[in-house]
Amino acid sequence: MVMMEKREMNIWVVLLSVLFVLVEGVVSKKGGGGGGVNIWPMPVSVSYGHQSVFMSKDFKLKTEGSNYKDASCILKDGFSRFLDVVSLAHVIEGDFSKFNASTILQGLNVVISSQDDELQYGVDESYKLLIPSPQNPALAHLEAKTVYGALHGLQTFSQLCQFNFSSRVIEVSKTPWTITDQPRFSFRGLLIDTSRHYQPLPTLKKVIDSMAYAKLNVFHWHIVDTQSFPLEVPSYPKLWDGAYSIQERYTVADAAEIRRGINVLAELDVPGHALSWGRGYPSLWPSKDCQQPLDVSNEFSFKVIDGILSDFSKIFKFKFVHLGGDEVDTSCWTLTPRVSKWLEKHGMNETQAYEYFVLRAQKIALSHGYEIVNWEETFNNFGDKLNPKTVVHNWLGGGVAQKVVAAGLRCIVSNQDKWYLDHLDALWPDFYMNEPLTNITDPKQQKLVIGGEVCMWGEKVDTSDIEQTIWPRAAAAAERLWTPYDNLAKDPVKVIGRLTNFRCLLNRRGVAAAPLIGLGRSAPVEPGSCYAQ
Repeated sequence: MVMMEKREMNIWVVLLSVLFVLVEGVVSKKGGGGGGVNIWPMPVSVSYGHQSVFMSKDFKLKTEGSNYKDASCILKDGFSRFLDVVSLAHVIEGDFSKFNASTILQGLNVVISSQDDELQYGVDESYKLLIPSPQNPALAHLEAKTVYGALHGLQTFSQLCQFNFSSRVIEVSKTPWTITDQPRFSFRGLLIDTSRHYQPLPTLKKVIDSMAYAKLNVFHWHIVDTQSFPLEVPSYPKLWDGAYSIQERYTVADAAEIRRGINVLAELDVPGHALSWGRGYPSLWPSKDCQQPLDVSNEFSFKVIDGILSDFSKIFKFKFVHLGGDEVDTSCWTLTPRVSKWLEKHGMNETQAYEYFVLRAQKIALSHGYEIVNWEETFNNFGDKLNPKTVVHNWLGGGVAQKVVAAGLRCIVSNQDKWYLDHLDALWPDFYMNEPLTNITDPKQQKLVIGGEVCMWGEKVDTSDIEQTIWPRAAAAAERLWTPYDNLAKDPVKVIGRLTNFRCLLNRRGVAAAPLIGLGRSAPVEPGSCYAQ
């Protein structure tokens, strides 16, 4: 009953917000609305004018004065994607001879100070964008410490570009633009679950590309679970016998290539959620009749974990690995005589065995150079025993982050009532207003909250509906994680114009983002403009 009342209330919030925008026609710039600035997420600092420039048909990338050599073609590929999303498949057929030469942008000069292009947690993501360059008005100017800051700058630039249906060229209005920007949090994640439903590679890559549009930077890959084990593991090649079918699998090469400029946080959820492991290696089960959690009494369980993490370390270069640890029903350990005898021999009850398993898995991950992320149950049960390098992943509700950082550990926020995308009654205002630092006032403790993550669990999501279940609600959280707190709207009504614009931009880029009106992934309720949904 409470859930129904909340859902009805949220629907009315959204409907009233739409009515507000349609009646007023504008949103206030104060407090995150943006005024005439349709950039998502909102940058740190924005100034603009009242003129227009037009991108030449042969718009060039220049790197004069840059230290970055682009040996891996990261910048070149990012610029190519920029041109693709700016044109939106329109034919640029305008007659440039009719334009004033001073209004034509011939290219973009990108100046990157660092030669390093390692993609890692904490990399500098700041940038400054000038359109046009005061020194050379024929060019736009983008400067950044790293190539990854430059990529964010390209995303912002792309949102300022519009196809002009009269002149048939790409126009950048409201110039001159001066934008200075950097993220509030270094970890801005999206979880995708490929165990409950297999997500084909083109689907995953498309979602990862759309993450970049919203400046999300961590793809949390919940690869395996009870239902299926779709990933190739060279050290233990029978593990992917647990895949749904031979066609619903990922090779090592697939996994290594999927990064596409986004950090990949791979998850190996242990000891629970692991029934599928035993389809290839039945000895991992406590018994044939009691198949999870993994057998704590069997050394083979830890050898397999070691082998998987060894293979992970060659594929997934992010400094963190996620070891799960949630929802562990230990009853199979006490109901299986062989395991029960082992517990008795080692002086453990099932709760102590759970702690033993998690801490031993942590040591294995550390031996492979990883820092660890664990779901919050591990902290709730034995937080004082967790390795100091542990990041606790909050999901059960509010208030946990406050306890975690008070204990001196780092935290990622994903409280399920606000940031679980499979909760279709959690609407975009919930996502926007969820504040990771709630009740955390000590600056030192605030720094221990490394960011947040929205979670797309896969029980009722496959490739047919994943995009509209993610977007635009994930974008609402993305602004919370990117934009400085003082620049955020204190009332979600203030941002509905910009978010609607971003949702329509995603649609024009081929991303199936759902309307803002209604529950998560709702279809349009009637004919009408994208900007009125």
